[in-house]
Amino acid sequence: MTGYDVSETIEARVEETTLPKRLREEVYSTLEARDVTDEEAEQIIQATEAQYEQSRVDPLDPVGTVSAQSIGEPGTQMTMNTFHYAGVAEIDVTQGLPRLIELVDARKEPDTPMMTVYLDEEFGDDRERAHEVVWKIEATKILQLGDVSTNVADMLVQVALNEETLQERWPTVDDPVEVAESIASTIESKLGVDTVQRGLVIEFGPDQPSYRDLLQLVEELREIVFKGIEDISRVVIRREETDDGEEFILYTEGSAFGDVLDIEGVDASRTTCNNIHEIYRNLGVEAAREAIIEETMNTLEEQGLDDVNIRHLMLVADIMTNEGTIESIGRHGISGAKDSVLARAAFEVTVNHLLDAAIHGEVDDLDGVTENVIVGKPIKLGTGDVDLRMGSGKQAD
Repeated sequence: MTGYDVSETIEARVEETTLPKRLREEVYSTLEARDVTDEEAEQIIQATEAQYEQSRVDPLDPVGTVSAQSIGEPGTQMTMNTFHYAGVAEIDVTQGLPRLIELVDARKEPDTPMMTVYLDEEFGDDRERAHEVVWKIEATKILQLGDVSTNVADMLVQVALNEETLQERWPTVDDPVEVAESIASTIESKLGVDTVQRGLVIEFGPDQPSYRDLLQLVEELREIVFKGIEDISRVVIRREETDDGEEFILYTEGSAFGDVLDIEGVDASRTTCNNIHEIYRNLGVEAAREAIIEETMNTLEEQGLDDVNIRHLMLVADIMTNEGTIESIGRHGISGAKDSVLARAAFEVTVNHLLDAAIHGEVDDLDGVTENVIVGKPIKLGTGDVDLRMGSGKQAD
């Protein structure tokens, strides 16, 4: 049974089609929603099947070459600039050609890592609750909490914490002195020093009187993260219109995808980042494939090049994730792993590939496009893979 309330005749007609299961389910749901007659249902089925057949690739169609040209030609028109992300003027994100190169090269770290963090309903509708999540994500360092000074005569570093800042960044703690105690404890464990705390003032110094050690302690103190995630330097909060209505969305400078997903108030089902490797590590290879498609499509659309067929981008993503990991398209990834010696040599470091192949006695079967073009043979695609034979001249019965 399909699970949809359609007649057996219509159901049988849909099952006769060549449509894949997902499309058949969509046809069923459409027919049910519109409450159509058998004649109208037949028209919808025929139109869907015709559209599906038109979208299929013809046999021997060089899909790889067409995809490469489809993406590469608009790539020549792309700019080299860094653009503001999605109208958030405070955050710069690499776009254009550098971003496209980052994606196909499968760089471990983007030049400008960032995340788009969606919040659960109770946090997304309330600015104060949303800020609770902001302070759990954004790295809080000592200079954001108060003033740091040095007393050279007594060889002491003095930290004067700001009460309002402590109450803002630790909204669930009633007494700022408790926060100061926690900060003092963190300083002791990170710097290996003994601290003296008087209210919101913390003092400490080097074991031996040394001006150099005193300054060293100040420098190390500046780098300690007392709250939030070390890799995320800044969070911008914006109220935006979404499918669920208006809500607060967080944009981050820096990325720590796995850590953010574990934070209370974060909607893990919608939160994303621009680092495909982080998505792969936390959500798996299928999610990484979707991220590659989404990021490449967004990059092209940002440049006004949204007429590239998404199936070409899907093919690139499929090739990059085919082995269950993320492979780059380059000599250290897919292109460098091709079986054909000439195809590898035509891409980069020509002499090295030919020399290695000669040393190891490799044989090139001339199956692909590149190697056949090099040796002047018709490629085995399209009409190049059709053989003609001369018959006996007798008419078939």
